[in-house]
Amino acid sequence: MLTEFRASTIASFAVLAAGIALFAIPTLIFVIQEYWSREDGAHGPIVLFTGLWLVWRQWHDAISAREIPSGIRVWGSLSLLVALQVAARITQIVELEGFLMYGSLIVVLYAFVGAEVLKRLWFPIVYIGFIFPPPETLVAAVTVPMKMWLSVAAIRFLDLFGYPIGGEGVRIFIGQYELLVAAACAGINSIISLSSISLFYIYVRHQAEWRYAALLVLFIVPIALLANFVRVLILILLTYHAGEAAAQGFLHNFAGIVMFAVAIAAVFALDSVLKPVWNRVFPSSDRGDLHA
Repeated sequence: MLTEFRASTIASFAVLAAGIALFAIPTLIFVIQEYWSREDGAHGPIVLFTGLWLVWRQWHDAISAREIPSGIRVWGSLSLLVALQVAARITQIVELEGFLMYGSLIVVLYAFVGAEVLKRLWFPIVYIGFIFPPPETLVAAVTVPMKMWLSVAAIRFLDLFGYPIGGEGVRIFIGQYELLVAAACAGINSIISLSSISLFYIYVRHQAEWRYAALLVLFIVPIALLANFVRVLILILLTYHAGEAAAQGFLHNFAGIVMFAVAIAAVFALDSVLKPVWNRVFPSSDRGDLHA
């Protein structure tokens, strides 16, 4: 009877795994083609594999709180999420499709382990969500002010050095050239990538000191904006001194790679500087942090 039980259990899980694969793989392929292949989604594979590693790393401690939830909650949530995901799949709204598919998978996991386990795995669950593109409305709402700020800041900065530069909105005029500060240069792309990688670093290294980790998180957006400001300056100067073809070719992408590397290095450097100061101001006896 034990052998039969194990065989039936394995068969049941095999059917479940096949169903999950048929449900999730098409959406994941769609996300890879439509988002990961772009500059703003290049962090997707890194986030996916590091997120799964975090789940594996914390699974042993989390599963000890396993409990079986109510079937009504599970089936009710799945009915709603799957229906919405199918609708998003038909309309090919990748921003909704990815999150709805991911929500359905979380409900399936909830059905087997319960709410307490999900609470213990809250960071990996939230972190893996960065593999999906954010809603376009949110991107537009955040990008437009950033593009305006970067344009004005770059114009005023280069004007101090006597460059023949002016601007109107997100358009920059320098010499005989006209440049447009696009979304790729406006900060939102690097903020998403930088935030995901920085959150991973902060959580792994400082998860036991949540107050200090929260302080570091506050610096992510300013660092990303500063890095993008430097990128815009580089592209403007390249256009002015080397021509539009040079600035829009390989050097354009290279400037983005350098900008991202510098931003990540800035987070590490900031952590190295702030941590000793934090330890002096808030000794371990006063911080009240829980150390693993």
